[in-house]
Amino acid sequence: MNWQGSRVLVTGGTSFIGSHLVDALVERGARVRVVDNLSSGKLANIQHHVSAGRITFIHSDLLGPGVALRVVDGMDFVFHLAADHGGRGYVDLHQAACATNLALDGTLFDACRKAGVGKVVYASSGCVYPNNLQTDPAKALYLTEDMVGPPYDADNLYGWAKLMGELTMRAFHKDWGMRSAACRYFTVYGSRGHENHAVIAMIARAFVRQDPFIVWGNGEQVRNWTHVSDIVSGTILAAEKIDDGTAINIGTTERTRVLDAANAVLSFTEHRARIELHPEMPTGPMNRVADNSLARKLLGWQPKVRFMDGLQRTIDWYYSTKDRQQVMRVLPRVLTER
Repeated sequence: MNWQGSRVLVTGGTSFIGSHLVDALVERGARVRVVDNLSSGKLANIQHHVSAGRITFIHSDLLGPGVALRVVDGMDFVFHLAADHGGRGYVDLHQAACATNLALDGTLFDACRKAGVGKVVYASSGCVYPNNLQTDPAKALYLTEDMVGPPYDADNLYGWAKLMGELTMRAFHKDWGMRSAACRYFTVYGSRGHENHAVIAMIARAFVRQDPFIVWGNGEQVRNWTHVSDIVSGTILAAEKIDDGTAINIGTTERTRVLDAANAVLSFTEHRARIELHPEMPTGPMNRVADNSLARKLLGWQPKVRFMDGLQRTIDWYYSTKDRQQVMRVLPRVLTER
């Protein structure tokens, strides 16, 4: 598909993933509009595009009266990434805040329908998968899209809101023909990431030379950390190739224990410290890894960045852009905040 001149809205476009998506769309020649309330995103992430006149930025809250209808007007594509979200510490400890996504998604989808938007692409999450399937880290589990179904058992209110967003969007397609796609993101990491996500938290702990080096949980949790560049490429392909509200996993199949990731961070940063496990802290499911065969089939997508390569790149970014004293001051707070 040729994106040149396409009118595209990215909600939450100053965020970690959103800003990388904006970069990719601008590179493809799209006419990009970004709306963000800057509650967690940073205007600095896209300021170079704003200053160069490559994109239009609207500082506004999508839940404000009439805002959603105004910002989606005239759009060919809407990538909906705006959400009240964060890492494990945030989604476990801020249930009421995450519940606001129910209203946000419904408002945005209805505005898109009324405005006749060409297609809506929804940033969903691996948190929609049933908790009861993800309890045994010794099991070689790969979550397939059809595992989400009755009886539903999503991960906290954040997961339930994402699940309801998917179901709402699918209903809009069935009843009103709204073209759409949902991308289930799995454990994203990379440059511009936030310390309330595990990989960036571990890098931050090494950066401030923390000893003992704290790891939440028992370290046996299994994840499939997926580099943000792969997330973005999968999202754009979903916009190009899916119309019927189908939800698709965007995640690598690499299985990595949290403890192994922590040891890799210590090795790459040459930080010698004793690891101290904190099983009382928020840890999430013990075994969450995507099956990405549907993405390979429908999109021709597969991840290109191996975790250890992406981890090194992310460490290099963090160490080259952060101030050690500043990180030391804010780290205890940002681990569980946006």
